[in-house]
Amino acid sequence: MKIKEKHLDAVKEFSRFAKTYEAHNIIQEEVAHTLVSHITEKMYHTIVDIGCGSGAVYKNILKRKIHFDCYMALDLSEEMLLLHPEDNNVKKICANFNLKDTYQSFNLADNSILLSSSALQWSKELDFIFENLSKKSNQAYFAIFTSNTFKTLHEIANIQSPIYSVESLKKSIEKYYNAKFQVKTYKLYFETVRDMFRYIKKSGVSGGEKQLTYKQIKQLMHTYPLKYLEFEVLFVESYLKA
Repeated sequence: MKIKEKHLDAVKEFSRFAKTYEAHNIIQEEVAHTLVSHITEKMYHTIVDIGCGSGAVYKNILKRKIHFDCYMALDLSEEMLLLHPEDNNVKKICANFNLKDTYQSFNLADNSILLSSSALQWSKELDFIFENLSKKSNQAYFAIFTSNTFKTLHEIANIQSPIYSVESLKKSIEKYYNAKFQVKTYKLYFETVRDMFRYIKKSGVSGGEKQLTYKQIKQLMHTYPLKYLEFEVLFVESYLKA
């Protein structure tokens, strides 16, 4: 499956379950909280949230009393943007971060910052994404799920992760930024394997990936050895290279 197809499937998955998404995005909420906790400044002219979803980053920005003149909430899913909080200084943009036109549609003043939580793993081409992001702001914070998410499940099913490894993410980011990296892993426990697969479907973290047939999924539900799902996230604090 090509990366482009995976990205589009990811959008469908999030959109389809938009109304119930809040009840199934436990890990994404924790990731957004951690991402925002890394931000040191308390005032920005503009904050751009790439792949903003229903507003987890925005809500944490408000909780930490980080001030801004304009908050640009960008997402490809109109359904998710409808769930994002509204305010006079919040500008919602329905756009695809994989397209060049998206970056040409806005310009940022000094003292602006780029944020992205749980979205850039669906980038079509990493170098394209980070090159264009680096042209928009001197400072950026990213939280990106890595290929070790669902690691055991993928190994047992003998399928390749649809998202990027830590190494490939770092290699691309370091072409355009001076960056600090932190890798965090999470485990989310379930009462039954059936509940686990239901979570994968409704949370959107699968990105709509459909590499398994119904028969394979049924067999996997009987052979999966863990009571939890594994997640790995790369947190990035980055500054434009001089």
